[in-house]
Amino acid sequence: MKLRVDKDFYMDDVSIISEGMSIFGDVETHGNIRVDGKVKGNVKAGGNVTVGKNGGIEGNITSKSMTIGGGVVGGVQVEGKLILEAKSQLQGDIVAAILVIEEGAKFSGKSAMHNE
Repeated sequence: MKLRVDKDFYMDDVSIISEGMSIFGDVETHGNIRVDGKVKGNVKAGGNVTVGKNGGIEGNITSKSMTIGGGVVGGVQVEGKLILEAKSQLQGDIVAAILVIEEGAKFSGKSAMHNE
């Protein structure tokens, strides 16, 4: 199953996967997405991906920027800034222009930096 959002949506729009909701399959949007539930599949966003403190993604993620407050298992490729908040957990490789790891965050994998 693949969810897709039309290009007519603005970058300021946020698609929300609420706590208690689970998606099995790839998710793609041209805007932003917030995950407070669970996604088991790849996530591709033209804007920002935010994983809330109770949210989780099992799959590869591609986006302009990303903030992780919950858990991610999979590779992360971000054009701009990736933030790992204090209670976040990331198991996978990172490619980003800017990487911020707050004290208390858990990261297991390789990181590579690139120019924006």
